[in-house]
Amino acid sequence: MRRHARFPLLAVLAALATVAGATLVLAVPARAAGPTATFAKTSDWGTGWEGRYTITNGGAGTITGWQVAFTLPAGTTLGSYWDATLTSSAQRHTFTNRSWNGTIAPGASVSFGFLATGSGTPTDCTLNGAPCGGGTPTTPPTTTPPPTTPPPTTPPPTTPPPTTPPAGGIPRHALIGYLHASFANGSGYLRMADVPADWDIVNLAFGEPTSVTSGDIRFQLCPASECPGVETEAEFVAAIRAKQQQGKKVLLSIGGQNGQVQLTTTAARDTFVRSVSAIIDRYGLNGLDIDFEGHSLYLNPGDTDFRNPTTPVIVNLISAIRALKQRYGAGFVLTMAPETFFVQLGYQFYGSGPWGGQDPRAGSYLPVIHALRDDLTVLHVQDYNSGPIMGLDNQYHTMGGADFHVAMTDMLLAGFPVAGNASAVFPPLREDQVAFGAPSSVSAGNGYLAPAGVQAAVTCLVRGQSCGSYTPRSGTNPAFRGLMTWSINWDRYYNWEFRLNHGPFLRSLP
Repeated sequence: MRRHARFPLLAVLAALATVAGATLVLAVPARAAGPTATFAKTSDWGTGWEGRYTITNGGAGTITGWQVAFTLPAGTTLGSYWDATLTSSAQRHTFTNRSWNGTIAPGASVSFGFLATGSGTPTDCTLNGAPCGGGTPTTPPTTTPPPTTPPPTTPPPTTPPPTTPPAGGIPRHALIGYLHASFANGSGYLRMADVPADWDIVNLAFGEPTSVTSGDIRFQLCPASECPGVETEAEFVAAIRAKQQQGKKVLLSIGGQNGQVQLTTTAARDTFVRSVSAIIDRYGLNGLDIDFEGHSLYLNPGDTDFRNPTTPVIVNLISAIRALKQRYGAGFVLTMAPETFFVQLGYQFYGSGPWGGQDPRAGSYLPVIHALRDDLTVLHVQDYNSGPIMGLDNQYHTMGGADFHVAMTDMLLAGFPVAGNASAVFPPLREDQVAFGAPSSVSAGNGYLAPAGVQAAVTCLVRGQSCGSYTPRSGTNPAFRGLMTWSINWDRYYNWEFRLNHGPFLRSLP
């Protein structure tokens, strides 16, 4: 999930491949003045290859943002990518920095990678508008901001809360959303008391660590200087209690785009448990949402079995969540919002791979989900900001269509062999544990799909009807849990399109 106004979500998605072979490096001169972008073809398996660009700041000043653009020849197509966002026009592709790798100090470097099909290599490379081999950079163009017209002063009518809270606290089919509680962005601040009753689970975004490896999580309401109209803490807590009395659940979401959390030591694990417990107790929350993105989770070389992980950041996170579950008991709500990179990509690639060299983050959520499957309330993978991902039909599926939601969700409902290993099958989750995430609007993230398309995907998964080219291997799933969106704030900005369409739709399902 992202904070920025235009694309508030992390867009790391990629299929990674490493096959034994020579590495071809097409480099600019090492001593070129100013910023440079160096291309390396790190793997080549004949029909395709993996490429990497390394941006090096050879100048005297700090780079605060970068864009690398290049052209691929006809017959060579771009696939998945990571550590950058992407826009394309025909064969011209432009990669832009993420929040964590946009600033490059003098002498430092960052990189991003991608997959391609075909034999061609990049040409006409530019870095911030100047030749990649060095030159005077220009200011990278900004993305188009969301509309400046404010939302109407009269909000659309809200659906009244049910007279009787649903049994168990979460409806059979739930509407789940993220509330920007600790920061502002272009969508505007929304007080907890003004969150409509349609939202069954409200994830407070975000709890973030004091440092990447400290495990010390902090949460506070958005400062008044940043969020005019922010309520007092007492009003915030009172509004949470009112939601809970309606049968709603309010969770602390940890991570997001900026909140990199690596529990590399048992001390960090214990600090995580203490600090998260303090926040839950302070606000009287119902549980926890794990929204680890970027480089929070990864697998060390040799950690190849998702059923028996050995990497500290994985093992310590599992242990920490189990401790929290034990502390708060059976009523503790646990949700997770990984990206497809960390889950479904595991069907093809897991960790650094048998020969090394793959991205060690590939599939790295799988051991966490598997170990905690008996404690997990809802897994709602972010079906957005994603590159093409292979489904159980062994075809690549692209975000922005109903088939993508169906194929990605079906993998969790049917199970799949990890990295193609038939002896290491990730078992299916229960239907009631599975939802999927979709952007609430065009400004909320790449992969937006109009309500009719989202509902077609749900209808296919639940009833086996309105399916497109992908047929679910899991059959019908009448207990499918529901829909998650980033975010409630963006939905309000766009006149509640997500809530007003999908709330009644979910309630109409059997």
